[in-house]
Parts: sequence; structure tokens; C-alpha cells
Amino acid sequence: MLILTREAEAYIRGEGRKAYPNECCGVLMGSIDGSGAKSVKHTQAIVNAQAGEEQYHRFLITPEDMMDAERAARKRGLDVVGFYHSHPDDRAAPSKFDQDHALPFYSYIITSVEKGADKDLKSWELTPDRTEFLPEEIKEGL
Repeated sequence: MLILTREAEAYIRGEGRKAYPNECCGVLMGSIDGSGAKSVKHTQAIVNAQAGEEQYHRFLITPEDMMDAERAARKRGLDVVGFYHSHPDDRAAPSKFDQDHALPFYSYIITSVEKGADKDLKSWELTPDRTEFLPEEIKEGL
């Protein structure tokens, strides 16, 4: 389960609209409780480093940006618990590319943006054997 505030959801949706027709991307920072539920306390946008025309259907977070995000999370007393990105003019479901580049444990929020307007927002978790993404329940947090 992923616990997400209304503000964090609005921020992610806004980033998707702002980046359209390209993909946006960013990091989810938070904590994990004893049951394994991830609670998002902060979101941080990251510039999509994917080259040129590929930005409309791919995103790339560089190792340097990932290290910066890890440091920022630690300064806040948080962990990186997941990532978000948008799918312009596509559904809020992981692609084969997403699966090939994801890691188990993390939450992956995808927001669909259709003709510049945000639509669905869903979260996914990759199975430990990396064979499929499973839907992750999103619960509204404080």
C-alpha cells in the first residue's frame, strides 16, 4: 500500500501536465511502516535526462540525480520509496520499458496525461522476480 497526500497527488499530476507532451519524472520520499506500507512525505521533480525526441515516451534519471535525491531524502530523515512519471496520451500502466528498468520494492506512480489534461493516477510494484507489475493500493494520507 502507498499512502499519498492530496498535495503530493496534485503535485505529481501538475508535473505531468507541465511536461506534456513529454514525460515528467521524479522521486517519492517517505517512510515504511511495520506492515510494509509506504508513506510519501515529499516529492521531488527530476529533469527528464532522456535525449531529444524520446522524451515523449521515455524518462531517464541519471545516477547523479539519483544520488542527489538520496542525499535530499536523508537530510529530511526520509528514504526514497519510489518514483513517479507520466505517460502522455497513454494509460497509467507500466510499459515493457518501465518493467525492464524498474526494481522490486519501490512504488512506481504513473499519471496519464491526455491532450495536456491529467487523467488516471495509479501506483505499481514490480514483483521480486521482475516478471510483472502488480497494482498497488493508494490510500489518501494526511
